[in-house]
Amino acid sequence: MGPLHGIKVIDMTSVLMGPFASQALGDMGADVVKVESPDGDLVRQIGPARHADMGPIFLNTNRNKRSVALDLKKPVGLKVLQRLLADADVLVYNVRPNAMARLGLDYDTVAALNPRLVYAGLFGFSQDGPYAARPAYDDLIQGGATLSYLIARASGGPPRYVPAAIADRIVGVTAVGGILAALLARHRTGRGQRVDVPMFETMVAFVLGDHLGGLSFEPPLDEGGYARQLSPERRPYRTSDGYICALVYNDKQWESFLRAVGREALLRDDPRFANFAARSQAIDHVYGELARIFEQRRTAEWMALLEQADIPMLPMHDLKSVLQDPHLVATGFFAIEQHPSEGAIRTMRMPMSWSESTPDPVRPAPRHGEHGVEVLRQAGYGTDEIEQLIAQGVVLTPPEQESK
Repeated sequence: MGPLHGIKVIDMTSVLMGPFASQALGDMGADVVKVESPDGDLVRQIGPARHADMGPIFLNTNRNKRSVALDLKKPVGLKVLQRLLADADVLVYNVRPNAMARLGLDYDTVAALNPRLVYAGLFGFSQDGPYAARPAYDDLIQGGATLSYLIARASGGPPRYVPAAIADRIVGVTAVGGILAALLARHRTGRGQRVDVPMFETMVAFVLGDHLGGLSFEPPLDEGGYARQLSPERRPYRTSDGYICALVYNDKQWESFLRAVGREALLRDDPRFANFAARSQAIDHVYGELARIFEQRRTAEWMALLEQADIPMLPMHDLKSVLQDPHLVATGFFAIEQHPSEGAIRTMRMPMSWSESTPDPVRPAPRHGEHGVEVLRQAGYGTDEIEQLIAQGVVLTPPEQESK
């Protein structure tokens, strides 16, 4: 009985940004009905898989959902969706708003069907500007939000994208907050509302919160950018046998660290190390000196020394070693579970927990159209009606369900 138990979500999202948001709602206990096209969510096809359309990114972005495969290009399919929306609490979509309008699913039309509905759209750009109708993907938004420029400025190399769909996921998390706020407002007013979550504006705000710098002022005080984050020396430190991630940050930590390595004189003799402000002004030199110090010992020695000195640190994991991190093992973050169709799969638990609203056990990511019959029955469709919808190709179900 998670904190969103009793909330029904119609999830018209695909790929990553929207599904990441709707999965979070499902993790919190909402009943999430994923409405897929007859072709299914494209991300089903990404990565190695035991069976077609059940790739790892899909598995890790669509748990706690039920799948209905519905052809919305057919008028009957649209009527089915409207019936599902009639008693829903949230509709989430991540196509462009003009595409929703072409389907007859614009906000005004849907709100007339269900005035209590929270209508949440995740798309590229605010609808008030010249980019409103443009398509958008994570790569584009990273570049437009200055991340690629910042990587080049920090590294001295060519512009690059962060090797993760960071824009999709950050916008997804932002959308969850917006949806929950709208549900709270509905609790007070009884009315739903439209929630727009544009990728571009969300990511520009996210990145420039750190890097607007002197451009915050008019006239500007500098060219922008947070010097510490842009230092070419800000990276995992090489040790004599590997790497370690450590951050010696405030004055107390610097005193503890330099005392532990026998370099206390730096605080007294080198004004660049004297205090937080001085270190910030000379951050490239400071981090360069740290790099030289860390090269002198083995990783295991550093981990013991830094823990004793209460200096923030973690090992630099790769994709395999993180699975064995002792903290993640102890907290049960990773688990091997049996998926009904995919067999043993590694899962990640939701990081949050609640003292009074523990969510139900995880529902594994669904096969394409797996829950169509179940969802339609709950919506009031009879057996004959469901069989007719399947025969017309309006609703698609896995082969073994078609005769049930």
